[in-house]
Amino acid sequence: MNNQNIKLSIGSVIPNFKLKSTDEKFYLLESFDSAKYLLVIFSCNHCPYVQAYEERIISLQDEFLEEGLRVIAINSNDPATHPEDSFEKMQQRAKEKSFNFYYLHDEDQSVAKAFDAVSTPEIFLFDEKRRLVYTGKIDDNWREPERVNSRYLRDAILELISGVEVSVPETFAIGCSIKWKNKN
Repeated sequence: MNNQNIKLSIGSVIPNFKLKSTDEKFYLLESFDSAKYLLVIFSCNHCPYVQAYEERIISLQDEFLEEGLRVIAINSNDPATHPEDSFEKMQQRAKEKSFNFYYLHDEDQSVAKAFDAVSTPEIFLFDEKRRLVYTGKIDDNWREPERVNSRYLRDAILELISGVEVSVPETFAIGCSIKWKNKN
């Protein structure tokens, strides 16, 4: 079954989760109750698209932390086929890159399935009621940050914070496919 471009619809409530973080603690959705807004990014270590966006994600967390945004990256890839996406490698990457956001491991892939996530990076931005207001990609140029013309995610965050409806609520996420476990 190809579920390409099928995802949570705008206005959907965030799916619940309980996942282990690179800090060795488990986090539930309610662990982030103090955050006004949540940005969930399906991510991983090996994908060149994700790697190209890491600095931009760190910058977004820095820029919007005071406004109540919390970034949560979730790695759902199968480490059996992609060992560079193992939990231990996630911990290494988070430390090496000084991630200022949570990096959670979706070992059984249930959270990716609940979100209908299909790629890395894939973005899901939720408002204070935990309803989806933006989904898709970060911007229009993953390779060259200096040549970005449309900052879809940043614009959505600014509109959300200012209390207006997100003008571009959906874009098509580009990146690597989530590496699903075999169902043998």
